[in-house]
Amino acid sequence: MKGWHRRRVVHQVTDAQPSLSADIGRREKRYLIQMGIRTICLILAVALPLPWPYRLLFIAGAVFLPYIAVIGANERGKGLPPPTFTSPEANQTEIPRHRREIGS
Repeated sequence: MKGWHRRRVVHQVTDAQPSLSADIGRREKRYLIQMGIRTICLILAVALPLPWPYRLLFIAGAVFLPYIAVIGANERGKGLPPPTFTSPEANQTEIPRHRREIGS
């Protein structure tokens, strides 16, 4: 069987996904920065004597940044597979007879 070579897959360290703790740390840092910007917007909207268009811009930032920050904080890292939960009964297609009723 000359000429029949198996193609070897070489994995590199750069192919590895970031760890869960690194991903959570990145999201926490981004959330805190966005909440800091929101706090600054709120202070500027209240404390500075600005014309109404600028004041409304800062108020909009203070109102909408929390929503954007929470959405970003709950977003898993890009390219990460969804979490998998395996159990010994994962392939079970039918409820066992002794567990067919609620409260049994």
